[in-house]
Amino acid sequence: MTTSSNISEAPVRVRIAPSPTGDPHVGTAYIGLINYIYARQRGGKFVLRIEDTDRARFVATSEQEIFNSLRWLGLTWDEGPDVGGPYGPYRQSERTEIYREHCDLLLANGTAYRCFCTADELEAARKQQMAAKLPPRYPGTCRHLSTATIEANLAAGTPFVVRIAVPPHAGDATTSTTFRDELRGDITFEHSNVDDQVLMKSDGFPTYHLANVVDDHLMQITDVIRAEEWISSTPKHVLLYRAFGWQLPRFWHMPLLRNLDKSKISKRKNPVSLIYYRQAGFLPEAVINFLGLMGGGMPEGTGPVTEKFSLEEMVERFRVENIRLGGPVFDLTKLRWLNGEYLRALSPENFYAALRSTVLSDDYLSQIAALVQTRIEMLGEFGNLTHFFFADDILPTAEVFLPKKRTLEETLAFAAEQLTVLEATEWTTAALEQALKKLGEEKGWSVKENFMLLRAIITGSTMSPPLLESMVVFGKARSLDRMRRFLEAQKKQAPKK
Repeated sequence: MTTSSNISEAPVRVRIAPSPTGDPHVGTAYIGLINYIYARQRGGKFVLRIEDTDRARFVATSEQEIFNSLRWLGLTWDEGPDVGGPYGPYRQSERTEIYREHCDLLLANGTAYRCFCTADELEAARKQQMAAKLPPRYPGTCRHLSTATIEANLAAGTPFVVRIAVPPHAGDATTSTTFRDELRGDITFEHSNVDDQVLMKSDGFPTYHLANVVDDHLMQITDVIRAEEWISSTPKHVLLYRAFGWQLPRFWHMPLLRNLDKSKISKRKNPVSLIYYRQAGFLPEAVINFLGLMGGGMPEGTGPVTEKFSLEEMVERFRVENIRLGGPVFDLTKLRWLNGEYLRALSPENFYAALRSTVLSDDYLSQIAALVQTRIEMLGEFGNLTHFFFADDILPTAEVFLPKKRTLEETLAFAAEQLTVLEATEWTTAALEQALKKLGEEKGWSVKENFMLLRAIITGSTMSPPLLESMVVFGKARSLDRMRRFLEAQKKQAPKK
């Protein structure tokens, strides 16, 4: 089955759809920038939709941070949860009835079916497939249940999910789906590699796949511009469009941002939180300029003039179709250089204003002052206790961070455990204390050893204002980045085996 986009020459409408499950990601800003430019160049609309159906990972403050970070970068949207628009609501959690209605349409036309399999049954099937060296996928157990069996299960209140019925099925000889990617041309997936994806979970919430397609159609999205990791999901989306009898949008899959070693960008090797870049003192103009360099959409040229350009210049000159498919490298060294270029171009007055809006803001300084007021005898001592709040490069020596009765190897292993735990912890003093003490008990580290190690990593010293309160003021994004940099530096210093 060959399926190509046949979207009419309707006014261009694009969207980004971040999930409020944590700090806003630089990848969201990168894809948001491409969508923003594409819409502005064509007089179209840029839509922000919040995909918040993953209630298990939902973070209450994340949505507002997404708004704040994108606006900080200068990416404004025409429609969204906070500005409204003709195709709302723009939060998926407020559209659940819409998804259920559309799921019923698929059940009625036979392109979806109810699955009553239990978690234990699915796990047993998965283990059997892996033992047979087959790719794990749903075996189709419930695909051909009789009407009587389905009605009996419904009457008994048996939990179920709804799955898409991927061809081939009875009377259908289709074995593959081909769709067009505007950057790559035609891409074909054999249906033997396409699972009967869950569309509606047993809790009544849709999966990404159903909600994504329904929303894009109802919001009249003409171009789906997203990361290349969604290529493997696109056949499922194409099949859903066909099941509903809808026109396809155009698909553009952007190359993923990469670390220097070409691996997918991750928090283990680069700060990925937009909050980090804002709090660390990167200028939004530099960050958006840097993201615009990713992929090669700007015209080729020589000299430094081609490295530095504004958002307005990107709208004028950027070409999505010129993006190179090789993964663009997110080189933090280059971003720091570029940020320095922007800082040096500021007038002294604007440079001071930039300082006062970030690392020397009234809010930041007042929180720090409250932590040290009872610990100093002269105002001049303020810097002695607080330098780590303002310094970027804090790397304690082994004499500072290594507990007396611990080896370097076990200390670094425990520091890595601290990082893992803190990444998943709510950033309050109570939650941090509870999580760290629990980790110490599990690993046999005393409270003193545990907290002194963390104090050394965060502050560079064995003496500081209250540690956990300081970390809350310093912020989660910057605290975790400091820990990652400490571990990376120790890894580089380790003798080669």
